[in-house]
Amino acid sequence: MIDFLSRIASAPISWGICEVPGWGAMLPTPRVLCEMASLGLPATELGAPGFLPTSPESVRDELAAFDMTLIGGFTPVVLHDRRQREATIASARLTASLFERAGATEFISAVVMDEGWSVPRALEADELGHMMEMFGIIDEICAEHGLQQVVHPHVQTLIETEGDVQRVLDNCDVRWCLDTGHLAIGGVDPVAFAREAADRVGHVHLKDVNMSMAGPVLRHEMPIMAGVQGGLFTPLGQGDVAISAVIETLEAAGYAGWYVIEQDTAITGPLPAEGEGPITSVTVSMDYLRDVVAPRLEAAARAKS
Repeated sequence: MIDFLSRIASAPISWGICEVPGWGAMLPTPRVLCEMASLGLPATELGAPGFLPTSPESVRDELAAFDMTLIGGFTPVVLHDRRQREATIASARLTASLFERAGATEFISAVVMDEGWSVPRALEADELGHMMEMFGIIDEICAEHGLQQVVHPHVQTLIETEGDVQRVLDNCDVRWCLDTGHLAIGGVDPVAFAREAADRVGHVHLKDVNMSMAGPVLRHEMPIMAGVQGGLFTPLGQGDVAISAVIETLEAAGYAGWYVIEQDTAITGPLPAEGEGPITSVTVSMDYLRDVVAPRLEAAARAKS
């Protein structure tokens, strides 16, 4: 139980930090880091450009002031388009180098149609083949920098549906960021994924979802930003995803990586007062992990012994 609790971290998006225009207000970085630290979170992901410094050394220093470290960062990549092959490789090398110097360990790939996140379409066979080849190339780049690439299934990317997920599982060896929320929205049971692909899971994002809102987002009738602003994601334990069962399944399989509370949030009104706003939702999620999930893991460990 103690080991599990020490591997819980968070992401700036849980505090509404997002670069998408119109997403919502962004809290000042010192306040966010202070609130993360006050909850005992030892590490964070990078967040939107501008949240942390651009210099890797400055990132280390700023996080160290709050006794925190950097896990890695969400990295959109174009992998299907041969015309962008060299540019993608160069960008991946630059990002991997920056992550390494900042002390990170995870390169979290999100496979997008283009830099503008155009609505995904079905890929041709050659495009799919190139995508699988590029996963291997980025794996090699990451290995050179002491990083692990994990592919992030994500609504409105090229890996969003059950078919997309299975195609990548079947055709390459890339490891995964098991995002409980995005898998569920895409029609994948995250508990089954944890059970059947545990050996491929290298990182975990914990999201709970109000699944009654998932259909319009998956059908691209509603932008994910509108879904978030409307309450698509809930505090852990208050939505429709079996969060505890995912964690119990992974722990039983020997998973030893991070569990990142990545509870997409948007601040659409005035900035909340100190001690209010996103920290309240993350606190509820932390309480769930500590008071519900951890005791179940402890009971399972006792029963096994």
